[in-house]
Parts: sequence; structure tokens; C-alpha cells
Amino acid sequence: MNILYNFGIYTYKQLVNIASFRNLKARKMKQGHKEIFHYLAQNADPEGGYIWIHASSLGEFEQGRPIIEAIKAHYPEQKIAITFFSPSGYEVRKNYSKADLICYLPFDLPNNVNRFLNILKPKQAIFIKYEFWGNYLNALAKRNIPTYIISAIFRPSQIFFRPYGGYFRKILQNFEHLYVQDENSKKLLKDIGITKVSVTGDTRFDRVLEIRSQAKELPLIEQFSKEKFTLIAGSSWPKDEEIFIDYFNRHPEMKLIIAPHEIHEEHIQFILSRLNRTTIRYTQADEKNIQKADCIIIDCFGLLSSIYRYGQVAYVGGGFGAGIHNVPEAAVYSIPVIFGPNHKKFKEAKELIIAGGGFSISKSEDFKLVMDRLLKNKEFLSKAGITAGQYIQNNSGASKKILKELYPEI
Repeated sequence: MNILYNFGIYTYKQLVNIASFRNLKARKMKQGHKEIFHYLAQNADPEGGYIWIHASSLGEFEQGRPIIEAIKAHYPEQKIAITFFSPSGYEVRKNYSKADLICYLPFDLPNNVNRFLNILKPKQAIFIKYEFWGNYLNALAKRNIPTYIISAIFRPSQIFFRPYGGYFRKILQNFEHLYVQDENSKKLLKDIGITKVSVTGDTRFDRVLEIRSQAKELPLIEQFSKEKFTLIAGSSWPKDEEIFIDYFNRHPEMKLIIAPHEIHEEHIQFILSRLNRTTIRYTQADEKNIQKADCIIIDCFGLLSSIYRYGQVAYVGGGFGAGIHNVPEAAVYSIPVIFGPNHKKFKEAKELIIAGGGFSISKSEDFKLVMDRLLKNKEFLSKAGITAGQYIQNNSGASKKILKELYPEI
């Protein structure tokens, strides 16, 4: 099985190389991987001793951030290395000040793994949520390096619980402990003989509460949104935009702020082509021209988590693609959240729907029904928003639970 696994990783590496000719993300990944070992040779402490934290992408990094910052606050001399799998994580956080090393994770092939660990010499490894790299986990166990996963969540459909998933079940045994989000995950793991498990919840709730407390003041956004009902559409993709822009065009009583997931010019032009109301790009906005606008396109990064506070309703994109983006980031401001149908892997989305603070849509008609009610019924809008905010508060505290077990003195 290990041969097949390595072949699969090698094949993926080659596909990235091929895709890099036409795909910007793949090109960034290819270039980033070329530089990993040179970067480490130049910057890593030969003595090692790092706490190594791996996040697939930006969302997983944000889940791990409360842990990272607590470690650094209590042990300022402790060296921390952070690796990313995805360019969307690395490119945004490559200059993060709380880490001593930040780079891509070398592809999970035996030579890469040994070379990486020989340089880093980690004293501890922490993986976040979904990351299960067989060669890395096996090598960490052989070197007796304590390895943990936090905010993990498991589903019956995953390969660990399939008849042919023996190799992957075995690599789970390499974790010193697994900190999972819910009891269902713990039960699934127990059924396959994995018992070093604690239910601690999702650290992302702690992170969004931190973000809310540090939200930026955005005077132009405040000025734009203060007089009319405003929908904030975050991390949107074209399929999302087709639905909510069509509704917006037909409802002059509302305003719209769009923070698309990708802000390259082709995507911005696609959005503009669908809008038939006065629209301005955030980077071109000022106190005068924003007064005439009905829609703002956020054509820069780093503002979305602060922008949600200025809306009455949020729409979180990705639900018509690989999966929804960060729902708690919006819900923390006590506003209802709407998202597309591909949310089944996201516990927080399912629970928010049940609670009454979240709404799933599959087509334009669904969106219209939900928005009409939120737009016209103030009591319903208020109740849904309060429910969303309370859900975040009720599920916070995972970071403290994990830190108490890993570092009792914190």
C-alpha cells in the first residue's frame, strides 16, 4: 500500500507541474516548493527544537492561530515552524510575525520527509483539522516526536472507515492524541481502535471571537451601509454571484458589498458585467463617490472579517463548489448567514441551520424566499442574527481545553 501511496503523491506533484503552465495557484505552489529547502538551509536553527504546526490552508491556519499565539505568549523563546499545503494559506500568512519559519510542506515523499525533519528537528508536531500525511506521520512516530491533531472532525465516508482503508487507519495510530470536534468523531475512531481521543470542540470559534474584538474600523464601509439594509457577500464564486446579484438588481431598497474569493481582473469584470446598479471598487472609493454607489466590490485582501460587522445579513460563498468558506467569521457578528448546498462536511453550518441562524440554498428561488423574509420581517431578522451570535459563543473554549492538556502551565 505504501508504494501506491507514494505513487499517488508523486503523480499529484507532476500534475501540479503540468497545471502550473496555465493555473496561477499551481504556479505559485511549484515555485514555492522549489524554494523550500534553500529557505530552510538559510533560516532554520541548526539546533532544531521547533514546535512544528501544519495547516492545509488559510482556514486551518486560523483554527490553529489561538494555539500558536498562546504558545508564543507564554514561551517567547520557543521556536515555531509553520507549513502550508495551499498557496492560499502561504501567500497570505508568509510574513506572520509569531512564527520563526514559514514555508510550504514538501510533498509527502520519503526523501522529502527525512530531509525536512532532519533540518527542522521538531520537538513536537501539531496538525490542524484534516491533514493526514502518511510518510510524515510514520517518520515522526519512528523518531518519537509527539504528534497531535487539533480541531479534527471525522465522517463515516472517510477512507479510515472503509474496508480498504487499513493503511490510513494505521497512520492514525501515530498520533499521540487526537483532539476532535464532536462525540461522533470520537465514536468513529473508537470503532477502529483509536482511543487516545478527546472531544474539545473547534478552535475556530475562539479565533473568530478574537477577530471580532480586533475588527478594523472602516469609515467608508460604515458610511456606505448605515442608511440601508446591506448584504455582505464574502468569499464568493461566480455561481454564488449569479444568484445574489440577480436578487440585488431587483431590490433597490438594499445595498450590497461583495468580497469575492478571487480578485483578479477577469473575475472583477465578470461581477461588473452582471450588476446593473451603481457600483464602485473599494480601492477607488472616497467619501464623495461612495454616496452614489449601491454596491461595493472589495478588490483587496484582509478586510472581510471586519466588513461583516456592517451588514444585516451575510452570504458565504463556496457552497456551489468544493465547499463553503468561513461561516463563523460572519455569524460572530450576530447576523444570519446564507450559503450554498455543499455544506455537509461543515458541522458548524449544519448546526447553525438547526439553530435558526443559518440558511442553505440550492437555487435562486431558495435565495429569494430567505432574503424576502429577512428583508421584510425585522423580528425574524433579529432573532436569526441573535441565534447566530449565540451559537458562536456557546461553542467557544476549545483552545483553552487543548492548551490545558498540551501545556498545563499555560
